[in-house]
Amino acid sequence: MSGNPDFTLTIDQNKYLPEGGREVHAIVTVEASGAPPVSARSTSAAEVIIIDTSGSMDYPRTKMSAAIRAAQTAVDSLRDGVAFAVVSGSARARMVYPPGEELVAADARTRQEAKAALDGVRPAGGTAIGAWLSLAGRLFAPHRDGIRHAILLTDGKNQHESPEQLDAVLRQCDGHFVCDCRGIGTDWEVAELRKVASAMLGGVDIVASPEDLVADFRAMTEAAMGKAVADVSLRVWTPQTARLRFVKQVTPTVEDLTGKRVEAGPRAGDYPIGAWGSESRDYHVSVEVPPGMVGQELRAAWIKLVLPGANGGEEQVLATGNVLAEWTDDEAQSTRINPRVAHFTGQAELADAIQQGLQARKDGDLDTATTRLGRAVALAHESGNEAIAGLLDKVVDVEDHATGTVRLKKNVEKADEMSLDTRSSKTVRTRKDGG
Repeated sequence: MSGNPDFTLTIDQNKYLPEGGREVHAIVTVEASGAPPVSARSTSAAEVIIIDTSGSMDYPRTKMSAAIRAAQTAVDSLRDGVAFAVVSGSARARMVYPPGEELVAADARTRQEAKAALDGVRPAGGTAIGAWLSLAGRLFAPHRDGIRHAILLTDGKNQHESPEQLDAVLRQCDGHFVCDCRGIGTDWEVAELRKVASAMLGGVDIVASPEDLVADFRAMTEAAMGKAVADVSLRVWTPQTARLRFVKQVTPTVEDLTGKRVEAGPRAGDYPIGAWGSESRDYHVSVEVPPGMVGQELRAAWIKLVLPGANGGEEQVLATGNVLAEWTDDEAQSTRINPRVAHFTGQAELADAIQQGLQARKDGDLDTATTRLGRAVALAHESGNEAIAGLLDKVVDVEDHATGTVRLKKNVEKADEMSLDTRSSKTVRTRKDGG
């Protein structure tokens, strides 16, 4: 199929298990290269920009003006022909541009009209994120075969819907579009926005200062415009007697995909991995197999990269690879841990340690907070995750990086704590992989 990048799939693992061994771990690296130039692409694209226009966006006033400028920058970053809309979110969702509930093609005229319409937006009312996403879902509905991306910006908590209402919308929108979420200021809930981003295969981050919003929106839109193929899935087949323990994305962020499985024939399931341009991502697959005899080899999993056919046509297999298990009585073989598996297991633990430590701190359990954040410091140091180490330094005083001996800082800026929380799942590759 023309207009697609070239995909490769490589698998890192130690296939050797001791007698009685059951757990198989593998890191699956998916790389897409040579994404064609925009002019050669066969895939259409659609973008919805959702900005919070609740009353709190007026305090301070720079928040609303920065959000408007950022949305205007995103509109300017759309390539010609991309179907787009701008949505205003408060206790309900409203169209900013176009006036009707539809997407329009980006060109010089529609960009100008959208930016003018944004100038007229005024903040008022509450926050109902589910209603905003529902409107985006309706807008994307006629564009099912292309790349579908949304940006959602909020400054507050989802106060005008119940968690159950939001969960229902997330289930309804699941797989229909990717949504990157941003929280501006420090009055929003990291866990709430992370839940939205995670369900929608997008990223979440804090923009503590309104002046940083324009550059962030430009980067998100340009990244979306760089995608060349939509709706790729990782298909994992396992033998009848095996149990798939989990499938997790481990770079560029930790994201558990296990619950997103869609059955794909006997003993196979599809895990959505979204839209791709020229880029590389890593996935950790773990399978439990029944113990075999020494010398026996088993295919523990067969992994395929799958692209659905356009308009219900034939699907395309982009790349394949095997996860193997072989039983041995050679202890040196069976106890060797694959360095990439070890590294990414540590990165996933790092994200958990930070999130648990910050929650314990919030709950007043300072002993647990110190232990978990200390563990995070040691893991960040060990893996060379300097960005996370720098954020941890703003929350704890480090006495010994290697052992994770720390003291909690008494006074921590809320923005620093939220930055650590939102970015906790951002991972680095091992040093030998070039960072």
